[in-house]
Amino acid sequence: MNCDKSLMRLYAVTDRAWTGKMSLYEQVEAALKNGASCLQLREKELDEGAFLEEALKLKELCGRYGVPLIINDNVDIAIKAGADGVHVGQEDMCAHDVRGLIGPDMILGVSAHSVEEAVQAVENGADYLGLGAVFNTSTKVVD
Repeated sequence: MNCDKSLMRLYAVTDRAWTGKMSLYEQVEAALKNGASCLQLREKELDEGAFLEEALKLKELCGRYGVPLIINDNVDIAIKAGADGVHVGQEDMCAHDVRGLIGPDMILGVSAHSVEEAVQAVENGADYLGLGAVFNTSTKVVD
């Protein structure tokens, strides 16, 4: 397992919809200064080139604070950026296949919506589980 539970104390997830007057970089740095222990870069709208550029900038920033960078849903970007890990959902690539691509040292997170999905994710190499939103958000609707 590549994921010490201390990394999960304050797991921050980026969302450009909430940046306001600050840039995403500025908001991430503020989160890191104020105790974020892990950062997930979640980009649903950027093209691959812009996503990789953002990932590289945030990887350097997270490195200065000793905080791991996790890339959401994009294994290729995670590998190219030298991220510390990747997080995939049930609709994305199977955790077993992701583990095969990222190797044994990168952190692998998997979203799960049931006990069965959680057990399967762990059996397939997940280091941690994301259990979804508790309340509706502009990017996630709770059923």
